[in-house]
Amino acid sequence: MDQLGNIIEKIRETFEAKSKTRDSALQRSRSLIRTCSKAIRAAHREDWSAAEMQLESANQEAAELVGSLSSYPDLYHTGYTQDALKEYVEAHITVALIKGDSIPTPDSLGVEPSTYLGGLVEAATEMRRRILDIIRHSHSEEATRLLEAMDAIYGEMISVDFPDAITHGLRRKTDVLRGVLERTRGDMTTSLRQQQLQDEISRLERRLEHSDDN
Repeated sequence: MDQLGNIIEKIRETFEAKSKTRDSALQRSRSLIRTCSKAIRAAHREDWSAAEMQLESANQEAAELVGSLSSYPDLYHTGYTQDALKEYVEAHITVALIKGDSIPTPDSLGVEPSTYLGGLVEAATEMRRRILDIIRHSHSEEATRLLEAMDAIYGEMISVDFPDAITHGLRRKTDVLRGVLERTRGDMTTSLRQQQLQDEISRLERRLEHSDDN
């Protein structure tokens, strides 16, 4: 029993170091989420220089977050860390989808497969906001392209049939995406029909004007 005090003291030191790392990881995670949100907002504004600047910052923040947890795998796999990295994936894929670029891979982002899929689904869901912004002005091929991207992602996600313990809630996220996809497709159909009706009215008005002139 003479060594018990020393044993407990070493354990206490280990816990203190881990607790400090955890607190730092929480702060880093919050900062990463804010940076990713800024990148997504910039992409919706088509401010590509700002979007790229925020993504570069996110790259550095994500690397620092992951690096700081190299000695603590359990903290790396905990919810707040993976949630922040999921937002990181979402930001990169959202910017790529809006720009029409190729989407990044899990390896290029340095994330777990389940985290990548979660970010991919949320990026697809984010396209509804983009499509609605487009069709408020007019129906366009850009909105159709993004809807097709949403549909393609959903089609792939429903084929990933593994337990939630492995995919970390992917099935629920995919169900949410399905609802968003269906609503967005309905909104686009309504918008297209309204545009077609408006075009028909405009053509009729021009014919009537031409008839009056004669």
